[in-house]
Amino acid sequence: MVKYDPSLLEQWDKQYVWHPFTQMRQYLREKPLIIDRGEGSYLIDVEGNRYLDGISSLWVTVHGHCHPELNQAIREQLDRIAHSTLLGIANVPSILLAKKLVEITPPGLNKVFYSDNGATAVEIALKMAFQYWQQKDGGRYRNKTKFISLVNAYHGDTIGSVSVGGIPLFHGIFKPLLFECLHAPAPYCYRCSLGLIRESCHMACLDQLEELMAGHCEEVAALIIEPLVQGAAGMITAPDGFLRRVRELCTRYNILLIADEVAVGFGRTGRLFACEHEEVAPDLMCLAKGITGGYLPLAATLATDEIYEAFLGEPEECKAFYHGHTYTGNPLACVAALANIELLEKTNLLAALQTKIELLRRGLEKFWQLPHVGDIRQRGMMVGIELVVDKSTKEPYPMREQIGHRVILEARRRGLVIRPLGNVIVLMPVLSMSCEELQRVLEITYESIAAVTGR
Repeated sequence: MVKYDPSLLEQWDKQYVWHPFTQMRQYLREKPLIIDRGEGSYLIDVEGNRYLDGISSLWVTVHGHCHPELNQAIREQLDRIAHSTLLGIANVPSILLAKKLVEITPPGLNKVFYSDNGATAVEIALKMAFQYWQQKDGGRYRNKTKFISLVNAYHGDTIGSVSVGGIPLFHGIFKPLLFECLHAPAPYCYRCSLGLIRESCHMACLDQLEELMAGHCEEVAALIIEPLVQGAAGMITAPDGFLRRVRELCTRYNILLIADEVAVGFGRTGRLFACEHEEVAPDLMCLAKGITGGYLPLAATLATDEIYEAFLGEPEECKAFYHGHTYTGNPLACVAALANIELLEKTNLLAALQTKIELLRRGLEKFWQLPHVGDIRQRGMMVGIELVVDKSTKEPYPMREQIGHRVILEARRRGLVIRPLGNVIVLMPVLSMSCEELQRVLEITYESIAAVTGR
């Protein structure tokens, strides 16, 4: 590959590239970080500087960058075929991966529909749920056309996934384009919308969810939830038992449960899938991000046999699921996913994570000493550190302060790449990161928060 002058790359980046979730006016004022390559837990920029990858390159990297076994699997497939359509024909890697996904996901999810990212996986689940009820029992349930999601939810950026989203900053401007969705309270215990205290609330937010279901069950097709952790909302962690109760309520009121495991799947919470923590089997499950170990775009929507069978009929009945993507079931991506899962099993990574999860828990205790750390939320290898102006009042920093952004720039100067969600500093380290590297992530994060907010 041609070696370009870093200053020229910076010029072209600012001239030609529009970055996602980025205020470009602010970006143009700053020196960009331009990544050239990766090694294990590290990102290396065009000037040769090394940075610990504290966000797994947006929550996707499992075994580290440039892993030889993943690289080799992709090279071998590349010598066979890079892509062939899945519309009406099959390919070997997509078959093998579908079988594997059915074997490792919660029981009952026996059919796999491929796409290429989390939002499309969710979009597919929503359309499947809708069409299922339209076709079930000769159309007896055609009034079931609405969805329930939680306040603060984030399920992607396509129109359907935005419709079931609940973050005004991201989704509010698109309201005229969206379909109607019913919103239930989120278990944001630090800022409880009901003004209750977690130790004595008995998860009262679930009572409101049940009231919503009871009043609308005849018109609700499905509830969609990020199991255990609302990621983009600021790493909001649900109390133990919350997910299991949601499953029970969906069953009671004849509402499908869609588990959006895009961010929490493939080890992020300490189990292979978040639903496993509470032995929950959803009706539809959305997977992406870590599915290929952070190598290639791939997503999967898994469905039960009951849902799948509602789409079976003769061609003239037009019951098929008329949805698809050009790169659905891409062989290169499916091979990467197979190699990722094989490596997870071979290295027993999930067992090794338990020590790292405890290391994070203990290391985060020190952060409570910082005067502007209001809350610390952790589930497995997912961490959110919420910064506030005043601990006693929980007053948030105003957006103009850009407190989270300033902290991550300070961390970058110290050799760590992380990304904020508003006032919440997010840690989502590469799962294979060593304990020594994790300790350094904690040290840099602590130092950076202290430097920006004051000790």
